[in-house]
Amino acid sequence: MRLDKFLAETGVGSRKEAKQLLKKNLVTVNDEIVKDGKTQIDEKQDIIKFAGEELTYQKYYYYLLHKPQGVISATEDKWDQTVIDLLKDEDYREDIFPVGRLDKDTEGLLLLTNDGQLAHQLLSPKKHVDKEYFAIIQGIVTEEDIRYFAAGFALTDKEQVKPSELIIESVDETNEQSEIRLTIQEGKFHQVKRMFEAVDKKVVYLKRLRMGSLWLDEELILGEYRTLTEEELEKLKLNR
Repeated sequence: MRLDKFLAETGVGSRKEAKQLLKKNLVTVNDEIVKDGKTQIDEKQDIIKFAGEELTYQKYYYYLLHKPQGVISATEDKWDQTVIDLLKDEDYREDIFPVGRLDKDTEGLLLLTNDGQLAHQLLSPKKHVDKEYFAIIQGIVTEEDIRYFAAGFALTDKEQVKPSELIIESVDETNEQSEIRLTIQEGKFHQVKRMFEAVDKKVVYLKRLRMGSLWLDEELILGEYRTLTEEELEKLKLNR
């Protein structure tokens, strides 16, 4: 790897900024000052220091975010705050992106990473990765709805959805509301909302709880995130 790329990857600065720092004799490779950003280094073996502090190379980053409402699942937007904007300066990287998307008014689990291969595996329809949601529904969800969802059906616009698992958590007869859990293996546009519209009901609150083996950390308040544990990452990769 080129030294200037290594410096940019480890957060020292952009490649352009790295070149300026190199000129100031602030970077050493195996205790020797190096000024040329084109210098090839072994990021796993060589000891690279910036201003006397050793830099550790990390190729992939994985953050578990508790997405709040009002934030969009995108890397940038001219009008709205994005999930990437929630990252602290020290965690921000230009190549980090959300794995899939949650609607602007949907809360819950969202994985942020720069690992494109893992993201593809989690989102590919061929991999049948479970996505579990909790929702509050305006309307009384019935056993008939459970059977209907389990069979797969066509939405109001005739788009077909695959079989899914619908569980009724509770029913409030007075207010005509239901609390449910729904597990799907697709990620169609507004899918959960459109599924309930197809049975004449409305989603009034939606929260993603799980994606594959990865569960939302309920200790994270809305807008908070943390690095995935080694165990969580290992399980995700095993389930690819």
